[in-house]
Amino acid sequence: MSRKQQYHTLCTGKALATTENHKLDEDLELFGANFCPFVQRVWVALEHKKIPYKYVECDPYKKPQALLELNPRGLVPALRIRDGTHGAKPLGESTQYLEEALSPPNGDADKHPQLLPPINEPYLRAKARLEADHINRTIVPGFYRYLQAQEEEKQIQYGKEFMDELKGFTERMHAEGPFYSGKEPGWVDVMIAPWAFRAANVLKHYRGFTPPEQGRYKAWAEALFKHPAFAATCSTEELYLDSYARYAENRPNTSQVANAINSGSGLP
Repeated sequence: MSRKQQYHTLCTGKALATTENHKLDEDLELFGANFCPFVQRVWVALEHKKIPYKYVECDPYKKPQALLELNPRGLVPALRIRDGTHGAKPLGESTQYLEEALSPPNGDADKHPQLLPPINEPYLRAKARLEADHINRTIVPGFYRYLQAQEEEKQIQYGKEFMDELKGFTERMHAEGPFYSGKEPGWVDVMIAPWAFRAANVLKHYRGFTPPEQGRYKAWAEALFKHPAFAATCSTEELYLDSYARYAENRPNTSQVANAINSGSGLP
């Protein structure tokens, strides 16, 4: 007997515990949705960089007024930032803000660990940004194309393309790791982590997909998924399976992301 799907309005598991620990007012507020990978990568960055924040859960299908005031399109993640000078400032998804504003050249690396390589390593910083751009333009849309495809032929085609992208990503990793650029998680890891995680549960469940199970990719995924900053933002597997059923069935108006994939346009 198949398990009855639930509509989740809160995180579960470790992520729920993390939200409970971030209910008090802070200068930075993160407006998110429990299943959203775009939210999760900002959330992971906040946790990794040890930045105080308040988490505000939003239902993306019943957008609260507080979210619409920050982003009229109602997209998450959204940030509300108070700096004591200009009052509360709204900002859409921006891990770049977290990196640039809170990791100045002479910043305290122990207090706010950097995601990008040091500013005196422009080549390595450029490589990280280029890889992140490739993730956003190719790997993330590929995940949704594969998940939303309804015809078996398209599922086979997009599944192969997605696997090829993961293999290419693996080939570009630091040889020893365990993370993409070396011993510590960085910008590239945060950019791809939520979709790599969902590939291991959502794509496995709905499309029979198996990520690379050996070698460098496996070592990278194991290290990433166990890292405290990432694990703290993960709900239970049931939440993701329930939340992504509408994508797997390609239901109308599932999300602005799903609509963009169906229309062949860029992600919002």
